[in-house]
Amino acid sequence: MKIWRTCICFTLALILWVFFYDELVQVMQQWLPIRGKLLMRTPLYELAFQHMLLAGLTTAMSLITALTMAVMVRISSNPELESSLLSLATMGQSLPSAVIIALAVPVLGYGNGPVALALYLYGILPILRNAIAGFRMLPSAVVQAAKGMGMSGIQSLWYVDLPLIWPLVVAGLRTALVVNISAATIGATVGAGGLGVPIMAGIRTRDFILLFQGSGAVLLMALWADSLLNTWQHRRSY
Repeated sequence: MKIWRTCICFTLALILWVFFYDELVQVMQQWLPIRGKLLMRTPLYELAFQHMLLAGLTTAMSLITALTMAVMVRISSNPELESSLLSLATMGQSLPSAVIIALAVPVLGYGNGPVALALYLYGILPILRNAIAGFRMLPSAVVQAAKGMGMSGIQSLWYVDLPLIWPLVVAGLRTALVVNISAATIGATVGAGGLGVPIMAGIRTRDFILLFQGSGAVLLMALWADSLLNTWQHRRSY
């Protein structure tokens, strides 16, 4: 019940921040520094939706890729394949996001493409690592029981293995999504939109209220996403 309360609190906080930030600034205007009349052409709620969509879709693609790779390792039982896939995923995450975006712009152009590529590569490793660890920790008695019931390898994988490792997969998914929500802010530098727009505009104009508007929304969105997946993880565990 406590987990649900945390999730609901962060949901309400994010909604209030995204839709009523300007009203909050007006109420606190007398305590805030004087600012220029810099107006955002795109409403904050629309930027938040763009940000959530970009981070969510790329993380979902990372989840599909990582699970596919983990299943390949599980079926093949090949340590060399496991080492190679983990090395590739580590390489994708070790490259700075700014470097990936800069290299991708000449090919993919400005907009969401370069940022989506960087976030996609960033999200694979934590999910893949947890999925492989989950497959390793499966009790041999459970695997043998599935075989004794006449299940094929695919049936055992789908009905036994994946449900058992799912809490670990969701834990990796939480890490990937929170990282991508934070990293997606850099997309504003190449015209990808999202909550990086008010952050970059606030930095350029030294408008700390605008900077706080974007950074606060990113913080609340990351906390909301983490609490939502944490709730789902605990629900699937029981």
